[in-house]
Amino acid sequence: MLDVIGLKTYYYTDEGTVKAVDGVDLSIDIRETLGLVGESGCGKSTTGLSLMHLIPPTAEIVGGHANFFGRDLLTLGQKEMRKVRGSEISMIFQDPTASLNPVLTVGDQIGEAIRIHQGIKRRKEIRVRCAKILGEVGISDATARLSNYPFELSGGMQQRVMIAIALSCQPKLLIADEPTSSLDVTIEAQILDLLRELRREFDLSILMISHDLGVIAEMADKIVVMYAGKGVESASALELFENPCHPYTKALLKAIPRVEGKQTDIQPIPGKVPSLVDQGDECLFSPRCRYASSICRNQVPSFREVSDEHMVACHLFSGENGE
Repeated sequence: MLDVIGLKTYYYTDEGTVKAVDGVDLSIDIRETLGLVGESGCGKSTTGLSLMHLIPPTAEIVGGHANFFGRDLLTLGQKEMRKVRGSEISMIFQDPTASLNPVLTVGDQIGEAIRIHQGIKRRKEIRVRCAKILGEVGISDATARLSNYPFELSGGMQQRVMIAIALSCQPKLLIADEPTSSLDVTIEAQILDLLRELRREFDLSILMISHDLGVIAEMADKIVVMYAGKGVESASALELFENPCHPYTKALLKAIPRVEGKQTDIQPIPGKVPSLVDQGDECLFSPRCRYASSICRNQVPSFREVSDEHMVACHLFSGENGE
């Protein structure tokens, strides 16, 4: 369905050029969920926004291809891209409170997408469709809720409205950018169950963006790990959790709290994601990596094959026993 090769998106600031996404590769098949994971500031959200042509004026896509059913999304003009957004690719944003329009009713906001992308003009027919999609995302008394404003709904219901807007025109690909980050764990579980159910019902493909490996473990068929604007490891979800190869992936897994473990078992990653301005010729994780050697500090690593569909960008990976 989607094959992204060498995507590069840069921000131009007073401090210099920020290489927010610097050569990312990923692919998503039909009815597949790809997890894009990494710490905040690694370029995950910018990757999703770039595919939708929703980056701000201070940013520019400077390289790469994004082939979506044979069309390169990165070469489409705004007029062509407006036909793709909503009808073929939709996006759920991080914070529904900030993303929903507070002065428009729920029905108006869902109906706008249906009117624009499906060409339906009759108010009654739009309202029936809006109520149907609200019911499908698990909101009871859907017809009455169409008259509500976002502030009259709970956070979980607001997120369901966001999902309803994204699915209103039955897209083929859904980009979910931290869709549960602002929700409590109970509502988070409900939203993840809903996304799985909708994927089966509508034959959706999903790009799931998250810093939470627990969410990714529940949802993803394949995973791409990002660090400082670059992909550092990619594999099936099962392979990545059983045989992580990049030191950054291993560190992320060790930083996850475990129900059966002790609080002292959590190992935070020292340091922080580096500035993406004026990057040197080195592995950007090397200042935080306990295994870093001189080659790590003087040369950018390229991807190496671990096994079929498992790749890692690390100088220290030898391929022997996953080390």
